[in-house]
Formats: sequence, C-alpha cells, structure tokens
Amino acid sequence: MPRVYNWQIGRQMDYRFETGTQKRQFAAVFNINRCIACQTCTMACKSTWTFSPGQELMWWNNVETKPFGGYPHHWDTKLLALQEAADPGGQVWDAKAPNRAAPYGTFAGKTIFETADGVEKQATGYLPAEDEWKSPNLFEDTATRFSPSGVSLPEHSGWFFYLQRICNHCTFPACVAACPRNAAYKREEDGIVLIDQERCRGYRKCVEACPYKKAMYRPTTRTSEKCIGCYPRVEGTDPLTEGIPMETRCMTACIGKIRLQGLVNVEPDGQWTEDRQNPLYYLVHVEKVALPLYPQFGTQPNVYYIPPRWVPRDYLRQLHEPFSRAARRAPALPRHSENHLLLPHRAGAEGCGIHHRRPEAGNLQRHRPRLRQQGKRNRSHHRQRTVLRAPRAVRDEHHLAGSRHASPQTRSRRTARR
Repeated sequence: MPRVYNWQIGRQMDYRFETGTQKRQFAAVFNINRCIACQTCTMACKSTWTFSPGQELMWWNNVETKPFGGYPHHWDTKLLALQEAADPGGQVWDAKAPNRAAPYGTFAGKTIFETADGVEKQATGYLPAEDEWKSPNLFEDTATRFSPSGVSLPEHSGWFFYLQRICNHCTFPACVAACPRNAAYKREEDGIVLIDQERCRGYRKCVEACPYKKAMYRPTTRTSEKCIGCYPRVEGTDPLTEGIPMETRCMTACIGKIRLQGLVNVEPDGQWTEDRQNPLYYLVHVEKVALPLYPQFGTQPNVYYIPPRWVPRDYLRQLHEPFSRAARRAPALPRHSENHLLLPHRAGAEGCGIHHRRPEAGNLQRHRPRLRQQGKRNRSHHRQRTVLRAPRAVRDEHHLAGSRHASPQTRSRRTARR
C-alpha cells in the first residue's frame, strides 16, 4: 500500500492511492463561538440538493448539539471505540516540538486506514442503522448539567455547543479509498470529493468507511450520495452567477456569518503553500486558532473549527487533539470585520489568549485590503441579477402610511422630495 504524508498527524501513513496531482484545495473555517443553531444553513442545503424522494433522511449540512447530539447518532464515539479496540492504549500524540511539517506534533497511534486489514476493508468504520439517521436534532440544546448559580469563564460547569458539519472534502478521503468501483473520486482542480452516480452500485462501502458519516445511501436510486461542495457555484458554472464563482449555499445563508470558505494552493506533498494574505492559511497555519476535527482518523479533513471558549479543555482535546499544544499558544477567538470575514488577532504574552482584546492596529491594517476586496466580491455575488420590487403605487402607499406617524417637519420634507 502506498505511503503518503499527512501533515495533520505529522508523519507518513498508509493510504490506497498516491497523491500530489491537485494544485488547489477547497477549505473552510467555522467559528463555533458564533453559531446559534438557527439551522438556516441546514435548510438552505436541504432545499437546494436533497429535496427529492429517497433523500428524506439526508442532511448534507447539519448542526448538532454536543456532547450528546450527533447525526447519525453517536457517530464519533462509536468510531473512537472501534479505534481504541483495534489499537488499545495506542491512540496518543507525541508532544514533541511542532514545526511546519508537523504543526500539531506527531500522532503515535494508528489511523482508520492502518487499523483496517487493507483487503476486506480499506478503512475502519461501521454502517449506521436506519434509526440512527432519524432525528438529526436529537438532544438539541441539552447541557451536561444545570448550574443554578450560573457559570463563568474560562470553563462552564454546565455546557453544550453547536457543531456545524458538512463533508470535509478530505485530502485522504476514506470514501474514495473504500469504494470498490472507484465511483468516489477527488477533483484535481479544487479537491472537492464527489461520487459518480453512473458508476456507483450502492455497496455502501463509502458510508461504512467515512469517519464523519457524510456519505449517505439513497434507496430510491440504490446509490450513495454526499455533499458536493456546491461545485457549480465554486467553479462558476451556476447559471445564476453568469460565470462568476461564488460561495456555497450553506456559507451564504449563514445568519451568524460564522463560515469562511475558499481555495488554498497545495504543494505536491499535500501541505498548503505558504500565503499569509489568505485568511484561511493565516487562521490554520499562522495563528493555529482553527483546528481540524478528529485529525487522528487520518483523512486530513479540510474543514477547520475555532473551538468554543467555554467548553472544558479535556473534551476539546477529544475533538481537536492538537488543542492541547497548538491552541495553548494561539488566540482562541478571532473577531469579525465589517465584511463579516474572520480576522485574526494575537494573544497576550500570558495564558492561552481567550479574551475580548481587539486586533492590533498593524495586524488589522495588513489584512484589511485583501478582506475588503474579497468582501465586495462576495456581496456582489450574492445579489440577484433581477431585483423584485413592489409597484410604485404600492411602495408610495406604504411610504405614506409611515408618514402618518411622523412629525409635521418630517412629513413636509418627504412631501417636498416627492
């Protein structure tokens, strides 16, 4: 089996295919601290891609409440238990000094590809029962305990948080490695992972292998489907945009503006090309405030999370094992600019930097030109080409209705303008 380098675990590992053909990678950063679980992203995705018969239980984008919620139910704890059973006591990290090739240190345990036999299974996993796909909001807003006296930072005694999940479009996707017909593949132009519906025969090997359970079986077509990264919008072939690339549906619909999405340049060895002007690169590799979800699985996911600041650190180490090293020396809560893009800021000399300090003037000014330009492009992409407006008579009637409650001076000014 080929050996590939996974920079998130800081070492080489076994994987079915060679890598190094793609030049860019779809990536995203989610700020968990800002999510209110309004499910607008979920419904935007659902109404766009999974509204047909057989897709009733498909939620390519979902927001689940941790630590008890999950879609499918308990997807993460079940796989963690399988990994521990296959490698007892070995799922640990080597806390050596991090470097650019291994920014989080080295994972000394085995990935899901290394605990599998490589013959019958290419990756360790399981097939969820049908009931586990139901009730995607189970345990929503369920806290670990009730705190009658209230809570305070840095850690709440009773807590929960919302975890936003889409397909991670992994650099080493387990669904691609597990598919016996090679129906699942990774696009070279942007790293988005897709399933060829003509080649798929519904063996559900991808469903079983995906550690994040974002490949799903559709019984009406007897094929597997998954999040497509809204690739028509990303590549600019969506007819609504007239050839202009734009963000995915879940990104544009987000009420809290917690999501940052884009493309990063990738080196032949799979590492990101250094580009400190790219907000994604800055958050992930410079400040290390955005962390991968379960990097120990070995798929090198490309969706990163800014951890919630009120959650006990032991639990965060389970979700983002590098948290214990990388986040200790990085700021934990970037702020937003007027363009709703995440802005990094540096921590003080002491502690982990979880505070409300504003960005330094130099940092803000250095990143503002790029962010302003990108924000203008995003806003222009979001506008519809045809603006639907009420007839003039109807608008005037509403305007006059509002004038009845205005002062005489205001009414006279409005009359003069008309």
